[in-house]
Amino acid sequence: MTPDQYCQEKAAKSGSSFYYAFRFLPDDRRRAITAFYAFCREVDDVVDAATDPDVARSKLAYWRRETDTMYRGGAQHPVAKALVPHIATMHLPQTAFHTVIDGMQQDLEKNRYLNFEELSRYCYQAAGVVGEVSARIFGMKTQDNPATLSYARALGEALQLTNIIRDVGEDARRGRIYLPQNELAQFDVPGSSLLQGRAEGDFVGMMQFQYERAIASFDRANAVLPREDRTAQRPGLAMGAIYRALLEEIKRDGFRVMEHRVALTPIRKLWLAWKTATFA
Repeated sequence: MTPDQYCQEKAAKSGSSFYYAFRFLPDDRRRAITAFYAFCREVDDVVDAATDPDVARSKLAYWRRETDTMYRGGAQHPVAKALVPHIATMHLPQTAFHTVIDGMQQDLEKNRYLNFEELSRYCYQAAGVVGEVSARIFGMKTQDNPATLSYARALGEALQLTNIIRDVGEDARRGRIYLPQNELAQFDVPGSSLLQGRAEGDFVGMMQFQYERAIASFDRANAVLPREDRTAQRPGLAMGAIYRALLEEIKRDGFRVMEHRVALTPIRKLWLAWKTATFA
């Protein structure tokens, strides 16, 4: 199995919306984004799959070393090998890979957020920087266009906030609460009730508040994307369309995220990706 094949298999197995969004890219950019997505999956899986935090820390330390080795041209892991050809041509900064790892490290060290300011910093590490790297891979008329990178950060935040809304129940079962503690208090939702699988207080009002914040992030992203980069950034726009549709489904379901995990069907994801890629 070649490094590219390894990354393709990793992406396909995940069933993620990302897989559908970049199916329509040119070959070189599709290989690059698939390799980058596989990197994100590898480090994310370290945290999600590990039962021993010390083992997880050790594995993340491995990925830090492998990232440094990758930039010196001596990559060993298939994902790192698949990324190497794209680092220079697509201007992928080494610091971005370390920031992604920092976000995964934070999941090991922190499972509560006092306010949205704290959560926003985490969202950048977990998703905003991923948006920036992805935007570089998709292409820009001007290298590192600040407006396009701003769009990518806002989109990454919107996607992460949607994930947080969708996974409230699942995260609580793992002992994690990403919803800001001061906002739980504002809506009289005890954190202990989430950990026990119950939606108490004004849970729906709180989730509506989270929904509106995520929608505002989607709108902010769309507003700042320069017209000249809109065609190149269609995969990101497709992701936005898929996740926004998911967010609307969660709302239509009455924010019953403590009871089950809402998901779109693969055919709907593919249709949204095709529609956005064709008409954006």
